Amino acid sequence: MHTTISMLEAKKTLRASDIAYERLRTMIIDLQLSPGTTIDEMSLATEIGLGRTPVHEAVARLVIDRLITVLPRRGLMISPIGLEQIRELFEARESIECGNAYFATQHASEQDLNKLRILVETAENAREETDVLRFLEDDQHIHRFLASIVHNTYLQDATDRILWHNLRFWRFYFTTRPVQPGTLVSHQTLLTALEQRDAKAAFEAMRTHIHISRALLNELF
Repeated sequence: MHTTISMLEAKKTLRASDIAYERLRTMIIDLQLSPGTTIDEMSLATEIGLGRTPVHEAVARLVIDRLITVLPRRGLMISPIGLEQIRELFEARESIECGNAYFATQHASEQDLNKLRILVETAENAREETDVLRFLEDDQHIHRFLASIVHNTYLQDATDRILWHNLRFWRFYFTTRPVQPGTLVSHQTLLTALEQRDAKAAFEAMRTHIHISRALLNELF
């Protein structure tokens, strides 16, 4: 009986830590917790209305995700955004997402390409209307779906993690920059390469897409 109760309590704790993780991750990505801000677990627990233990477990996961930084002998900080972070992110994106584009030409079904075409058209509509928040969400859907059709869990996991950072960086960018069509990067060339099953062209289209994005973010600094 005692063992059963302990197992139920463990599940409850895990469930609470998952909730804490999701809430805090959203707050970081949405910039409710600003880059470079120092934080402490007690204040975070109070803010999201959960206990110290699940928040502690959630923070440990967010440190692994590199959304929270540990400052030796000083506490915790929401990971900053600067030139070095942009370099690291976009080198990771180029290494991983160009591979996704390359392998997607081999693994994508016609149904996958049809769905991708709809996602790109939706993003293009948001781009033409300069609806930045909708475009950023649409952009996430495209990159995540592209990773999913490769059917490689290692690439999927790596893509998911870097795209959270990418979304946070772009939201930060648009807090200080006006929204213009040129700052919302099109996916049309990438889609064409994928539809033609041209692996090299898909690789280069994704590489160009990422380079343009990186250049825009570099302008902040």
